[in-house]
Amino acid sequence: RTVRVWLKRDSGQYWPSIYHAMPSPCSCMSFNPETRRLSIGLDNGTISEFILSEDYNKMTLVKSYQAHQSRVMMVLFVLEMEWLLSTGQDKHFTWHCSESGQRLGGYRTSAGACGLQFDVETRHVFVGDHSGQVTILKLEQESCSLVTTFKGHTGGVTALCWDPIQRVLFSGSSDHSIIMWDIGGRKGTAIELQGHNDKVQSLSYAHHTRQLISCGADGGIVVWNMDVERQETPEWLDSDSCQKCDQPFFWNFKQMWDSKKIGLRQHHCRKCGKAVCGKCSSKRSSIPLMGFEFEVRVCDSCHESITDEERAPTATFHDSKHNIVHVHFDATRGWLLTSGTDKVIKLWDMTPVVS
Repeated sequence: RTVRVWLKRDSGQYWPSIYHAMPSPCSCMSFNPETRRLSIGLDNGTISEFILSEDYNKMTLVKSYQAHQSRVMMVLFVLEMEWLLSTGQDKHFTWHCSESGQRLGGYRTSAGACGLQFDVETRHVFVGDHSGQVTILKLEQESCSLVTTFKGHTGGVTALCWDPIQRVLFSGSSDHSIIMWDIGGRKGTAIELQGHNDKVQSLSYAHHTRQLISCGADGGIVVWNMDVERQETPEWLDSDSCQKCDQPFFWNFKQMWDSKKIGLRQHHCRKCGKAVCGKCSSKRSSIPLMGFEFEVRVCDSCHESITDEERAPTATFHDSKHNIVHVHFDATRGWLLTSGTDKVIKLWDMTPVVS
């Protein structure tokens, strides 16, 4: 239930300068350095807003918003619009005027939302929810309209990251994957990134180097080079028999009877998307340009066509040694802050790998 502000002392160590107790457990926060405005979402659905003093040794409560009926999942302060955006476990997205505290509008999502991003230029808001879809809304001063929804994850969306320059949206999910949605240049293109062994917890983007930083419950910190020409993963094809050797799959009773052969289990080649049997897809290979940093199943012919250059990794992997739940990246200094379920906050110098 506490909020702490940590300051670096002359000794080089960080010590809390403020210890403030809240009326309900804190679930999320948003801090704006320009205005020193700290917005804190609580488990009871309230958002409390504080102003920090110039020396960061005092925090003053400015106002409280009765934003949701249950836990606030994400909160985002937009200085340019003077808006406070939030999502809650009550399946609602809301936005308030940060000056008057007045509620401007809301939208009911299909499930509780854990991802929230906003584009100032177009006034588009991106909301990722537990059903695995991303909803794009167009906000006006007191109304909103549905633009479209993206469906690509098999698990709930856990994190969103928006690049307003390249106009690319990244979504992380509990299905261990990241999807890059190209909204600007090639509308509709979706690139999948596979580099975690557990759910993706948080995403940050370094605009100046075009590198994506993803952190997961597996403790992994992955730095992705997005300044390469990546390939879209193919859709998996449907077939009643292997598209390489024509052997029937186990549900194809007619062909099994006619050929007097036992049906085989169906697999899919991650490179071409064809439906193949285990014998015709016995090889494994990494395909970094398609987002597969780990070895995945490919058919034998595709395995022969993949060159050593195509297998060159496009990401670097680092072990944080704790289960990461939240990340913040400071691009100006190249510092990454991670917090984990072990109640430990770690500060990383990322300049050796993000440069």
